[in-house]
Amino acid sequence: MPDAVPAAERASLLAQLAREASGCTKCDLSQSRTQVVFGVGNPDAELMFVGEAPGFHEDRQGEPFVGAAGQLLTRLLESIGLTRAQVYIGNVLKCRPPGNRDPLPVEIEACRPYLVEQIRLVDPRIVVTLGNFATKLILDTTAGISKLRGRRFTYEGRLLVPTFHPAAALRGGGGGRFGIDPVTGLEEDFRLVGQILRELREAPAAQGPAEESPVEEPAQLGLF
Repeated sequence: MPDAVPAAERASLLAQLAREASGCTKCDLSQSRTQVVFGVGNPDAELMFVGEAPGFHEDRQGEPFVGAAGQLLTRLLESIGLTRAQVYIGNVLKCRPPGNRDPLPVEIEACRPYLVEQIRLVDPRIVVTLGNFATKLILDTTAGISKLRGRRFTYEGRLLVPTFHPAAALRGGGGGRFGIDPVTGLEEDFRLVGQILRELREAPAAQGPAEESPVEEPAQLGLF
């Protein structure tokens, strides 16, 4: 794990990084966005969520997960006794792709340093990746979310749990391509996250819960 940032400095450094990102022109999304959607939440959070990219409402309001997917995320957090104010929420991309299309490799490459630095500054104990793009990027894998969801991995000395993206879950209906009702899958995965948080809080400082090894498949993200 990279050196932890002193708690007193995290909020200030995150705000500084957000100001830098607000004027970013590293990719063409800077020409179509309304505003940069950097991230929001507790700079000292134990739990950090990483989604895919801002949508229509996020682009207008400047905050991640404020539409229907955000409402689902809030309910899932409440189900394990947490509020949005207690966690940190960000995305792989900080700008909305036109028409909510999938992120392009060049866009992911441009935004990746911001996300890496966000994780370093917040220094969460658990990272939850929401959907394929965040999971494949951080775990450096080509495996899909249906295969990886609900399992424990490691990332930079932290625990990582992949799960479905709430927006994809809302679109998914029944089992379909996911092999399970995606909202049910999200509920299961959030219960696991709540369990891991309890384990971490109760475990001696030198110990932690059992972990799985990261996926062995190499990433195929073009520029990475």
